[in-house]
Amino acid sequence: MFYTLDILGTIAFAISGVLVAIDKKMDLFGILIIAFVTAVGGGTLRDLLIGNTPVSWMKDITFTYVILASAIFAMLFRGKISYLRTSLFLFDTIGIGLYTLVGIEKGLSAELHPVICIALGTMTASFGGVIRDILCNEIPVIFRKEIYATACILGGLIYFLLREFPIKDDYVFIMAGIVVITVRLIAVKFKIALPTIYAKEST
Repeated sequence: MFYTLDILGTIAFAISGVLVAIDKKMDLFGILIIAFVTAVGGGTLRDLLIGNTPVSWMKDITFTYVILASAIFAMLFRGKISYLRTSLFLFDTIGIGLYTLVGIEKGLSAELHPVICIALGTMTASFGGVIRDILCNEIPVIFRKEIYATACILGGLIYFLLREFPIKDDYVFIMAGIVVITVRLIAVKFKIALPTIYAKEST
């Protein structure tokens, strides 16, 4: 289940990277680079922080193949994905839901405190998108007022809460992941955002 989540998260983030790169009219090399850093950026930071080196994608060539296949798929069928912004949002949201749990599990494997595990899950889910947005000359979503990292944190809290009940691990993964995805979808749908320190400009 854990390995499957990692692969699915890689696919989701690789496709989101391709969609951003296409939207920015990058060449083929640029598209592949953005797909790659979006998919592995968060996991690379996580593995470096917990001393898991070489990092995961370097030890398992499957991740490289998955990223390449996902990128090629997204490029070939970009015409079918008629609404790039909507598609990007959906794949990015699925990605953060899956990668949050992957990061938490990595933290648990390293015998870290639950709070640190949630932080690792949030970094795993967010940092690839941060690199993607910076390379594409965008302000990273995590630094805007949108609910993004907060959804990862809530999903992490639900994960550890559910572990206190006699529920199978697979179901805990699924329910916690759904929480992350649902919170993000609801926040965007109803324009729920964190408060800012900036006063509204007078008209």
